[in-house]
Amino acid sequence: MALQPTHELHKRRFGRNVGVAGLLLAFVVLVFVLTMVKIQRGEPVQGFDHVPVAERAVAAPSAPAGEAAQ
Repeated sequence: MALQPTHELHKRRFGRNVGVAGLLLAFVVLVFVLTMVKIQRGEPVQGFDHVPVAERAVAAPSAPAGEAAQ
C-alpha cells in the first residue's frame, strides 16, 4: 500500500501553524527583551499594589492606634 500524497488542506493548515508559531515566538522574545531592559536599568522591581518606598518615606506618620483624629 503506497502512501497517499499530502492533501491541499494539510498544506494550508501547516502554513497557518507555522504563522502562529512565529507570532508566539515573537511574543516570547518581546517579553524577554522587556524583562532584560528592566533588569539592566537597575530600578527596583515593585508591584503596583502598594506605595513605592520613596513615597512611603516622605509620607507623614499617622496617629498612634487608639487616638482619635481631631
